[in-house]
Amino acid sequence: MNTNADPVVLVLNDLQKSFGDLGIMRGVNLAVRRGERHAVIGPNGAGKSTLFNLISGALPPSGGSIRLNGRSIHGFAPERINRMGLARSFQITSVFGRMSALENLRIGVMARHGVRFDLFSPVKAKRRINDDAHALLERIKLRHRANVPAADLTYSEQRSLEIGMTLATGAEMILLDEPTAGMSREETAYMVELIREVTTDKTLMVVEHDMSVVFGLCDRISVLVYGTILATGTPDEIRASQPVRDAYLGTEAV
Repeated sequence: MNTNADPVVLVLNDLQKSFGDLGIMRGVNLAVRRGERHAVIGPNGAGKSTLFNLISGALPPSGGSIRLNGRSIHGFAPERINRMGLARSFQITSVFGRMSALENLRIGVMARHGVRFDLFSPVKAKRRINDDAHALLERIKLRHRANVPAADLTYSEQRSLEIGMTLATGAEMILLDEPTAGMSREETAYMVELIREVTTDKTLMVVEHDMSVVFGLCDRISVLVYGTILATGTPDEIRASQPVRDAYLGTEAV
């Protein structure tokens, strides 16, 4: 858990995004401190995925600024932002189905080491890459599924693998978009514990609809409504906020 003394990793200042005359982000101000687990919640259409797209470089902002570790990343490409220490997983699982779990992780590790596929230098010969990939399999609890094609993994295993691929980049700040979407209660509980374990030395920002996940996992919560931050606080502060309950949580916060 972070403290107020921890440095700020990510700062959004008056962040804006419009599509034509339609304003999606209407001046978002937010700061995320090193080591914290920070959730962004809000109703459908509030702009949560757009916010992640702006932070990760998938979309250029229309206005305002984004700073990562004190450096502007405004309008940077996703690859450049990743090299600066921020990685993102997506709401829809994005793994390479025909490749094994181990091969999927190798791709992420190769990117971190700046290694490209080379027919004259097989991936298996690169011991450091193999060692890192196997260590990641262990962290995400998929060692026993190393040689299984990703398409044949269960849904929760695929999401675990995607988190592993995000970690493979070596990023210090991780963005997870709906990591428990579509999961059973048991799968959700497993995924929450996995996320808690693999992000102990990371800064985490997560978009999530399941309030039991949000209140049980995160140190701070920001409520995004109609493209602006309605409130930011601890789980207890957000749960007790009448404006938040009126706008989003309702009786779910009681």
